Amino acid sequence: MRFAIALAALAGVVVSTLALRVHYSTETEPCSINEKWDCGIVNRSPYSEIATFPVAAFGIAGYLALAVLTLARRRVPVAVLAVVGLVFAFYLSHIERDVLRVWCLYCVISQGIILLLTVLSLWWVCMAPPARRRA
Repeated sequence: MRFAIALAALAGVVVSTLALRVHYSTETEPCSINEKWDCGIVNRSPYSEIATFPVAAFGIAGYLALAVLTLARRRVPVAVLAVVGLVFAFYLSHIERDVLRVWCLYCVISQGIILLLTVLSLWWVCMAPPARRRA
């Protein structure tokens, strides 16, 4: 199970890296499909940064932390971090849907990945023997 979680986290790193590339690029992006799907609008909006740091960079760091913690067999911290990531992803979905009214393909894929990671990590915690759950 931990290798599946780590692999999904690495997929999140890749998708977040692509989103970070869009954040700094001035070119037309391949994920800019139409007026409802445009990664450039989302990744260059005022909501794409927190204290001058791109949200995609936080995604990269979060996914890397999930991979490292998973490989270190830290079940509960992985689950907690995944839940925090999922809550933040829901907030970002709200921004895309209700404020920007534009979706980013990379962001939606990342949201699917963090949802998968949350489900897998919670299942990993629940399936552990009681003595191993505290770690």
